[in-house]
Amino acid sequence: MTIELNDITTVLLAFVVYLIGEFLLKKIKFLYRFAIPAPVVGGLLFAILSLVLASLGWLHFKLNTDFQSLFMIAFFTTIGLGASFGLVKLGGKLLIIYWLVCGFMAFMQNILGISVAVLFGQNPLLGVMTGAASMEGGHGGATAYGTTLEEMGVSGALSIGLASATLGLISGGLAGGPVVKNLINKFNLNPSDTDDAVFGDERDVEAHIDSKAFIRTSAVIVLCMVVGSLIGDTFTKLTGFTLPGYVGAMFTAVIVRNVIDRVKPDMLNLAVNEVVGDVTLAVFLSMALMSIKLAEISGNIPLILTTLIVQVAFIVLFSRFVLFKLLGGTYDSAVMIGGFLGHGLGATPNAMANMQSVTRQYGPSQKAFLIVPIVGAFLIDVFAVPIIITSINLFS
Repeated sequence: MTIELNDITTVLLAFVVYLIGEFLLKKIKFLYRFAIPAPVVGGLLFAILSLVLASLGWLHFKLNTDFQSLFMIAFFTTIGLGASFGLVKLGGKLLIIYWLVCGFMAFMQNILGISVAVLFGQNPLLGVMTGAASMEGGHGGATAYGTTLEEMGVSGALSIGLASATLGLISGGLAGGPVVKNLINKFNLNPSDTDDAVFGDERDVEAHIDSKAFIRTSAVIVLCMVVGSLIGDTFTKLTGFTLPGYVGAMFTAVIVRNVIDRVKPDMLNLAVNEVVGDVTLAVFLSMALMSIKLAEISGNIPLILTTLIVQVAFIVLFSRFVLFKLLGGTYDSAVMIGGFLGHGLGATPNAMANMQSVTRQYGPSQKAFLIVPIVGAFLIDVFAVPIIITSINLFS
């Protein structure tokens, strides 16, 4: 029997999946202890249940995830609205270091992926698909580059890329919390007084939420989403290069935020913006995890799993013993490690969920929530795209 859910029912299921994840976090100490995000817990549980039911021939779920991109764009818009130029200055040196390290990681992921593929006697281009294309690139990168490689005659590139991206997404969600908590506990880290001083007044002033404030802020969010999407579509038509709608929306929101700060500061309520961001992230990530088709991960399992183990081991060790020190060894640095593991193995929303699950327990990190989404959502491609394209050209 097949249960086909429409777009609205799928959104409802995403809420249910998230709430189940929250419930399990409260009941299972292991999950809470290692700060596993609720969407990862609930979404992965649903994906496994779907696989089991389908394998037994009992039940098959067909989800409609049309609203997934809407929630994603809304989430990144709230991130942009949270970034005043004053906050960007706080990123400073840390943002540059984090950005450069992301470029280095893309290079290393391709080296590792290609090396494992060669050891297995496979086409090195399949190693590109288990490297940066699916790790830092996520499902979007895996789809784009996988389609290109299959058009070049590399059979199975797309399925291998999607399988790697799926497992990478799961691994990024599972690894982030434990690594960050280990750093926080080992070095007795706490949120900095500087962050509280800089952002505390802003949070206090905007703490009150009423219907008018919610409507005004929501209108600004939707406006940024519309303008950002139009910018993305226009850029794609003029250049032939795809600019994701959420990138255009996020940077439109950055501009709008700073104009509002100068012209009419009371137009935007940051408490409302934060609530909308939390909700859209929870729904988007729950929807992404629960719609993973684990049954499609079939051929080339040894190659995929071996490469995944190598990729996860490298990024965890590098983050824990190298990047943490490069970023200064502070509480902010530890939280950023969670973000790095999230989007370095999967996607930027995964990174945000990793950081949220940690900061809810230990306290805020404004620098991390500024730097990680800006680099992970857009700046990372400045390095990743040339590295992936060069790798394809070298081995094609």
